[in-house]
Amino acid sequence: MPVLGFAHYNFRASRPMLDTLRDFYVEVVGLQLGPRPPFQSFGYWLYIGERDVLHLSEVRPDEERPAHVINTFDHAAFVCSNLGAFEARLDEFKIRYRRELVPLTGQHQLFFLDPAGNGVELNFAEQDL
Repeated sequence: MPVLGFAHYNFRASRPMLDTLRDFYVEVVGLQLGPRPPFQSFGYWLYIGERDVLHLSEVRPDEERPAHVINTFDHAAFVCSNLGAFEARLDEFKIRYRRELVPLTGQHQLFFLDPAGNGVELNFAEQDL
């Protein structure tokens, strides 16, 4: 019973926030809006190439999160190329970000928040700068 790989993240929010998150992850991060099965609930699936990696699902009005659940989510990370173009895009959208360098590997990272406050990390290998 081995785990074979990572499937996707799912963010749940109100319909207006879903639209905001969809636009953010498409326009800023560069994911693509793609097909989604006809579930009874509303939502979006966002893709990298052929792979759905981020699901956005509407929270129903009668639905509540259990009060005893502690959220430990910090960020989702994406492998990217062209660091300068991403920094320019973040500047264009006036998104504050932090740039870090991973010791030993030379990997560059950009950290910022999406409109719902979820952390986003973009990773750039030394050869993909």
